[in-house]
Amino acid sequence: MSRIRRRPRIELPTLNPIDQLRAGRLVRRIPQLYAGLFLFGWSMAMMIKADLGLPPWDVLHQGLTHYWPISFGAVTIIVGAVVLLLWVPLRQWPGMGTVSNVFVVGVAVDIGIWALPTPHGMAARIALLLAGVILNGLAGAVYIGSAFGAGPRDGLMTGLVQRTGLSVRVIRTGIELAVLGVGFLLGGTVGVGTVLYAVGIGPLVQLFLPYGLVQGLIGRTSASAPREADPVPG
Repeated sequence: MSRIRRRPRIELPTLNPIDQLRAGRLVRRIPQLYAGLFLFGWSMAMMIKADLGLPPWDVLHQGLTHYWPISFGAVTIIVGAVVLLLWVPLRQWPGMGTVSNVFVVGVAVDIGIWALPTPHGMAARIALLLAGVILNGLAGAVYIGSAFGAGPRDGLMTGLVQRTGLSVRVIRTGIELAVLGVGFLLGGTVGVGTVLYAVGIGPLVQLFLPYGLVQGLIGRTSASAPREADPVPG
């Protein structure tokens, strides 16, 4: 017989903007925030350079440009604002990370697109895509773990985790697949990289999040549901 042992719960911070600054450990948290955001943007540049499919949210943005006579960037901003409105019933707080997300990620994407060489050959493109997806999951966990507030889309994920009690993996994967479906129906471009990101980013964020969360903060936290149980021989 084997007994079931559940892994420790992941504690997701729910601090208001003032408490985010008062929570302590700023010497670690501020560099962690901006390192995570920069790597997040850099990883997006890696996926763009691989040219094997847009991430689900960008599939949605591209699809909407077929119906709205505005630029891709403007669509991204509008969608982000709409997603922020969904934070209200989820009781999510914006913060320095929410604002910085808009600017730092955008700059990092541009730097990455400029600096990264264009891969030649399918093997190189696949390798760059895989590295980009993995780095994106790590970077998301790092900046969310700094407890300075998530970006609009990641805040939707953390809010639903806290309100539903489901795991980060389940919620993030569900969001990505739903967004992908809508974007595809609107005419957005889908590739193998799109599907890989949609099904892989949730498990990756959940894998890295325990290592990215800054412990010992002063303030209120909310526990997500426990991770799936692991069978332990015994």
